Amino acid sequence: MERESKTLEYTEQITRTFLKTVSAYANYGSGKIVFGISDDGIILGLDNPEQLCLNIENMINDNLSPIPDYSLEICRNQTIVLTVFEGLYKPYLYRSKAYKRNDSATIEVNRLDLNRLVLDGMNQTFEEQISNEQNLTFQTLETTLVQELKIEGLSNDILKTLQLMTPDGCYTNAAALIADHNQFKGVDIIRFGTTISELRDRKTLENCSILTQFFEALNIYRQYYQIEKIEGAVRRKIDLIPEEAFREALANALVHRLWDVDSNIKISMFEDKIEISSPGSLPPGISKEEYLNGQISTLRNPIIGNLFYRLNYIEKFGTGIKRINEAYSHNLTKPNYQVYENSITVGLPTLNEELNLNEDEKQILNVFDGKKILTRAQIDELTGFNKAKTVRILNHLTEQSVIQKTGKGRDIKYTLLQK
Repeated sequence: MERESKTLEYTEQITRTFLKTVSAYANYGSGKIVFGISDDGIILGLDNPEQLCLNIENMINDNLSPIPDYSLEICRNQTIVLTVFEGLYKPYLYRSKAYKRNDSATIEVNRLDLNRLVLDGMNQTFEEQISNEQNLTFQTLETTLVQELKIEGLSNDILKTLQLMTPDGCYTNAAALIADHNQFKGVDIIRFGTTISELRDRKTLENCSILTQFFEALNIYRQYYQIEKIEGAVRRKIDLIPEEAFREALANALVHRLWDVDSNIKISMFEDKIEISSPGSLPPGISKEEYLNGQISTLRNPIIGNLFYRLNYIEKFGTGIKRINEAYSHNLTKPNYQVYENSITVGLPTLNEELNLNEDEKQILNVFDGKKILTRAQIDELTGFNKAKTVRILNHLTEQSVIQKTGKGRDIKYTLLQK
């Protein structure tokens, strides 16, 4: 029996409590409610399920506003499966409140999440809204556009083309983020010593253009992770961490973060790695696996994303993760990605020549040749190793960021982190 999860709930009887979960699924992603099963997965069944289906329909239709799309199915074991589909006309309210799933529980959304649902239902984003600040200047933007795109100067027509100004002349939140001065948080950069208790340097970039944040963060990276090496009469620049990978991770953090969260992007610089953590998890509709494999890209902030694309700071169609991984294609220590409920962290290790791998570890890496994703059982079959040996080696390679593990339980799969 499958356990309760974010998209699956069991309930023994039909009470009004399930309507909160209907609201949650309609607001944040399709899910199922199975009636006639206890919380610990024991099948109890229901008497007269046909009549109960009518009761469920009436309860949803009378108590949810707007009414979401759903389907009902009576199973052979006398249980009822209610499938609720994510809707377009958010927020879906039960007794004037909206709900979401938190793991296997259903909770009421806060005011910030409710505002986002309202925008989602209007098919609008935060950056499209009219800014509370209208006395804005754009010297940094103008200088950048003149240098990169060779324009003669910034005009209202250009601002409207970039969707920073509405047709009737009002600045959007995107414009405020690009403006020279604003009220938004930004980027907090900390350089650590040998331990996290040893702070060697710190710079906070906020209340300024996100272009300024991008340029300044790049300069700080270059100061600490680019060195010059003299070989004979030649002076050669060496990246301790690939600049292209850092640029991609930084640009993606600025473009994809939630800007209505009063929190900074955090860049933690260590001797052996850089970690970039941005507020906000994945955009709705994108799974962790799709994000990590670069299969789908949804811009959370399309106006800012379009500007960065025009300036060649990002690729428009979601190749950021692939480009970061490609920068490490000849390095056995690979980037790692952590997707949390409210943030995403990208870890960029320093470059090395080669990891000290034994013959068994090399044999496992060889079976990935030409294969993107493998299960542990497939690796057993290809190598001839037993389960315990394969798991031990895979865990070690995962710790070194050579292999990436995704999924849970029987759905665990492994990917070699290289192009």
